[in-house]
Amino acid sequence: MKALVLSGGMGIRLRPFTHSSPKQLVPVAGKAVLEHVLNNIRETGITEIGIVVGDSGDRISEAIGDGSRFGARITYIRQEEPLGLAHCVVVAREFLGDDDFLMYLGDNMLPEGITSVARSFAKERPPAQIVVQKVANPGAFGVAEVDAEGTVVRLVEKPVTPVSDLALIGVYFFTAAIHEAVASIEPSPRGELEITDALQWLVGRGVTVKAAEYTGYWQDTGQIDGVLECNRRVLEKLRPDLSGEVDGASRLTGAVVVEPGARVVRSRIEGPAIIGAGSVVTDSHVGRYTSIGRRCELRDTQIGDSIVLDGSTVADLRGVTGSLIGRSASVHASRHHRLIIGDDSNVGIAS
Repeated sequence: MKALVLSGGMGIRLRPFTHSSPKQLVPVAGKAVLEHVLNNIRETGITEIGIVVGDSGDRISEAIGDGSRFGARITYIRQEEPLGLAHCVVVAREFLGDDDFLMYLGDNMLPEGITSVARSFAKERPPAQIVVQKVANPGAFGVAEVDAEGTVVRLVEKPVTPVSDLALIGVYFFTAAIHEAVASIEPSPRGELEITDALQWLVGRGVTVKAAEYTGYWQDTGQIDGVLECNRRVLEKLRPDLSGEVDGASRLTGAVVVEPGARVVRSRIEGPAIIGAGSVVTDSHVGRYTSIGRRCELRDTQIGDSIVLDGSTVADLRGVTGSLIGRSASVHASRHHRLIIGDDSNVGIAS
């Protein structure tokens, strides 16, 4: 079985970060979302992975590489325009061949993994299997109506009147039967080839489509609040690791990771928290649920429940919470409570 990871979206809801970097590379608990996705895929035993990329393909390939550090072989597949999930299957046809495959949205976080649903597909091998979860707002998703045996009766994309509360959460398993389906559907009113339409095409012709309900934590990281919530959830399972330097005037409590080359000087770190490799934290208080990226500098700063991306400098901040600060940003401020700052910014905020 192969895997197809979809990483070609534009990330409009995560701007300004996605002006300069794809949404799949936004870090959660010190790792890009896409790295979490690839680790989940490898846990299933799959080693042949195709990643569908768009205009940010060079940045993704530079960050992820050839897959060797994940124990996999990665093929990058260009999608010239974001024309829908089913269109990704079309452009990946040569890579997929007639093999069974897992399709996984590259901005979705399932920290508890997908090995159990992968095993159920491999054992039963229906022509298609979707992964669903009960949600409070099904009208915002593709939803599935499922019978008592777990067979899909109907699928609808973002219905005005939902047929159920089972949302498709961005993980699918397919046999080669899906190729005829994606070749047979027409673009939706928004101009995209919808994977829900392809699945409904199969259902309408009597082809079995199964649904596996996922009961673990799932988060779409396409919005800032989702990224921060997921960061909290993953950090809750953090194990302490002090590979960097912590001076005698500093105090660490809870699960704290200080990566190699990082230094903590006259500071207080409350875990769960991560101080990335090569970063320096001086005269600062880093609160719970905070991830500081690599090669960052924090001086005289109080920050919590936040993510600071690689290469940023943050000084003289007080009481910052629930913030996301982009790569290589420079921020000097005081008494500010929420910051959304894009990559390569230079911001000074008065008292």
